[in-house]
Order: sequence, then C-alpha cells, then structure tokens
Amino acid sequence: MFVTADDGVVLHAASGGEGPDVVVLSGGPGCVHYLADESIAPAGFRCWFPDPRGVGVSGGGPHSMALAVADLEALRRAIGAEQWIVLGHSWGSDLAVRYALDHPDHVRGVVGIAGHGLHRDQEWSAAYEAGNARQIPMPIEWVPEVYSALRASFTEWIHEPELWRQLADSPVPMTFIAPGDDFRPTWPLQQLAALVPRGAFEVVPGTGHDFWSTDPPPVARRVHGRLFGLEVGGLGSARRTVDSGRAELTGLARRM
Repeated sequence: MFVTADDGVVLHAASGGEGPDVVVLSGGPGCVHYLADESIAPAGFRCWFPDPRGVGVSGGGPHSMALAVADLEALRRAIGAEQWIVLGHSWGSDLAVRYALDHPDHVRGVVGIAGHGLHRDQEWSAAYEAGNARQIPMPIEWVPEVYSALRASFTEWIHEPELWRQLADSPVPMTFIAPGDDFRPTWPLQQLAALVPRGAFEVVPGTGHDFWSTDPPPVARRVHGRLFGLEVGGLGSARRTVDSGRAELTGLARRM
C-alpha cells in the first residue's frame, strides 16, 4: 500500500492478516523493515509494516522523530483506523513511545521489544558496545543518513523538559519486553515500566535481541498475550491472560 504523507512524500507499508490493526515498527533507526514477513506476524491481527521515510520503497530522506510520527499518523488515517496497537522492536520500541505520547487517543497500547530506552547513558553504551562486539552481525540493509538524523532527533527529544511529566501522565498501556539473552542492559525499560501509570516489564528467558531470526516462538507467545490482552480489556486483562491463557495464545501464535 502507498500513502501520501502530509508533505506530499509517497510512503510504502506492507500489510497482512485480518483482525484489529497493529502497526509494527522495526529497529535501526534507518533499517529496512526486517519484520515485514507474514510468517512471523502476530496471527489474529491486521498488521502494517511501514517502510520508514527514505528507506526501502518509501520516498523521502533523512528526517526527525516528529516527521516519523506524522508519517505513522498519515498511514493510520489512510487505513481508516481510529485506534491501533503499536508494536516496536529495538529503535521501533522507542519510536512507539514517542508516538503514544504525541497521539494517545489513537493508541490502544504499546508493546516494545528489546528497546533502547530514553537515555544516552555512558555505562549502558559501554555494555552495549561490549556485547554487540560478540554478536554475529545480522545482514540488514540500512540508510546511514536516516540513522544519523533520527539519532540526533532522539537526543533532542529526550532532553525536552516535559518528557518525564508526559510519561508519568500517559494513559496509554505500555509493556516493555526484554529478551533474556539480549546484550542490552534492561534497566532503562524497567524505569519506563515503573514510571508509566499502566506500564509493565517482562523478560522472556532464553531469547536474544534478534529474536525473529533465532528464537521466534517464545517471544511470539508473549507478544500475542499482550496484544490479545489489549484487545479484550487493557493491561489488567493482559496480565491475567499471559499466564492463565498460555495454551490458547499458543494456538493464536501457530504461524509464528
């Protein structure tokens, strides 16, 4: 599907499945959409996989987080969704939080997997670099200029004086899921989950950062629990559903 952004740039989003709308945001920033694959998409939902501006099939080039959020809004309006769930991996988790703060009325909930968190902490970065050096690189295409622009915009955003007030007042349910074998320290995600009124933090043991390639089923089941819980009644229902309804959710995740 092609969508015209507010400034006239033509953007692309793949889609698949049927059910409530979920927009899936991949990492990077500036990476091609490596999660745009129906075989690993959440079953029981209509999933949208937008190519970021300047990446993949989408037009445009380097841009800010504010413009990335505006592009998501253009897609939401184009598909006629009043609300949707925002599911993000890595950088996509951080963008999902920004989008939810800017447009809370249009977000049913956020599910973030292996996010960075809203910081530029030196000790975290050192641990990240040390762990990343031991990883086998994933062959994912990316656009360096888009990466640089979005990282600079991210730094500006996390320095905004009202950011933490907005998080503390956010009505949007947000769940942050950490793969147990991820090399990224999890404390920024735990802080976010503790700060957001309807926040939650979970760890999926035995899974890595690039879960879609190495360990899809465990993360898929946990994500399905959260997505399903958001649909049947919000975060409280999701907490009950993840553990008590594992067998049913495994059935929902049969394609993962």
